[in-house]
Amino acid sequence: MAGAALGGAAPAGAVPRSERIAAGVTYRQYDIKAAKGLTHAHVVTVDLRDPHVRLDLLHPGAVAARAAVSRLADSAGAVAGVNGDFFDITETQHPGVEATGATDGPAIASGRELKAAVPDGQRFGPSLPPGTTTKNVLGVGTDRRARLDSISLVGSVRSPAGALPLGGFNQFALPVGSVGAFTSLWGGVSRARATCGTDTDRAAPCSSDTYEVTVRHGRVVAVADTPGSGAIASGTTVLVGREAGAQRLRKLSIGERVTVRHRLVASASRVPYRFALGGYPVLSHGKPLPGLDNATAAVRTAVGIADGGRRLLLFALDGAPAYRTGLTIAEVAAALRSLGAVDGFSLDGGGSTTLVARAPGASAVSVRNHPTGGAERPVPNGIGVFSTR
Repeated sequence: MAGAALGGAAPAGAVPRSERIAAGVTYRQYDIKAAKGLTHAHVVTVDLRDPHVRLDLLHPGAVAARAAVSRLADSAGAVAGVNGDFFDITETQHPGVEATGATDGPAIASGRELKAAVPDGQRFGPSLPPGTTTKNVLGVGTDRRARLDSISLVGSVRSPAGALPLGGFNQFALPVGSVGAFTSLWGGVSRARATCGTDTDRAAPCSSDTYEVTVRHGRVVAVADTPGSGAIASGTTVLVGREAGAQRLRKLSIGERVTVRHRLVASASRVPYRFALGGYPVLSHGKPLPGLDNATAAVRTAVGIADGGRRLLLFALDGAPAYRTGLTIAEVAAALRSLGAVDGFSLDGGGSTTLVARAPGASAVSVRNHPTGGAERPVPNGIGVFSTR
């Protein structure tokens, strides 16, 4: 539990209607009568019109790393937060390959680009609603407005022999035939998982045709036939290729000049993102997305956007046995809309669902819901709420 107090759900009638956490930040909990039984919701409302409030990505300092939400929040000084994106949690289909803990979707923290999205067929989590992808994000721009968007990777590897497109940036899975870049932001976890599975089948075998090139300060300094592991130094980029990408990398020689460029490009917003993370939309312009699942109920985490992006609703269900039937994704969209949200976004759920918030006068957060497994699950990222007052 990372030292956090476990508050959990109290009887709905025994709690105040709304509890002030900080300037512009309130918390409440309430019961929801769902199709499969009673469930209990925890909601943190964030008023971005308050100049003392901001949102940012919670993360443990490396893309391929995990920590409890309470620990992430307290180490960053957040007054509240929830867990974030779905992630590479297990590699049982690839014996001997280390699970990275890295997320499916893009991630931006404090304006810094951390990673891009894996192919749709490689993602962890429930099936995506029609028309959505791993590139979908929820973010807050430098204009302090929250919005839903899609973020793609644009990048290249240039050498005297020519240029080739970059297919990945700090991702646990690369498109078939591509080259991916790994930087110091990745961490020390093995890069082998990047060459396993295919664009349509996460469980497909790992590629037998791989190659790795290490570029330091613009020159090739090392090559290897298989992806390695260990921390990547600042000023160093490790290129991992599979199939056709591996064949292109084999043309690079020690000492050769190489320039690697990468950036994340939003499809809709022209305003730079202060933070963004992956998941998938469930509500758009006040309407549920077509094809949302209305059969599978579970403990969920989601985010609602209201008031033109000026108000954010962090929504998490309780995992206590009395409430564990949870909600379907369609019911989550309806619940967000009932809270006033116009747009809604689903995050990782089940054992990952965790909502934390400081109690009045406290210097650390407490866990407000009951995590399904009885304790917090370490996660790779989340949404943090910060207040200077």
